[in-house]
Amino acid sequence: MSPTRQDAWSQDEDLLLAEVVLRHIREGGTQLQAFEEVGKQLSRTSAACGFRWNSFVRKQYKSGIELAKKQRKEMKKQLPQVEEEKNVTEVMVEAASSISSGESVSFQTVIHFLEGLHRKAEVSSTIEEDREKSVEKIKELEKKIFYLAAENEKLSKNLKAIEEDYRSLIEIMERARKMVVLQEEDRQQKVKFQMDKNGNLERVEK
Repeated sequence: MSPTRQDAWSQDEDLLLAEVVLRHIREGGTQLQAFEEVGKQLSRTSAACGFRWNSFVRKQYKSGIELAKKQRKEMKKQLPQVEEEKNVTEVMVEAASSISSGESVSFQTVIHFLEGLHRKAEVSSTIEEDREKSVEKIKELEKKIFYLAAENEKLSKNLKAIEEDYRSLIEIMERARKMVVLQEEDRQQKVKFQMDKNGNLERVEK
């Protein structure tokens, strides 16, 4: 059993945490289940994963969370269709049983039934393809959002450092200005004037 990690989180680990949590939201699972899944993959506790999600990662994925919740609602709406497909399968089994037991089933009825089943299968296939494309697109957008958020955080730190350097430079310049003023005042205090032979004032250094 690998020891529980307590080191800093990397961007890839944050991304994995976000992907797993959003997947559980979409599929109707709980966040606790997501934290436990990520914890096993990263050798971290589920509590550590939960803390990381709530304190940092979740803020970067507000739009992704809302979208995942909408997808969960859509999937719930599609459940009746899945149940209907199950019922269709059961009817086919019953029809096959009837045929095998010798009961009469018209050929035309079977044709209509198979045509309807084929149409439903085509629609279902299209929906599944669209869903897979949407999921892939969402994952790509989530990755872009995460890396943009990380880049924004980096730029914010750089800006803060520049602002601090600027303030330090201003303080240095202000101190230098005060030193020049004090030196000038001190120099002026060392100067005195006296009358020369012709009655003119002349400056005399102390």
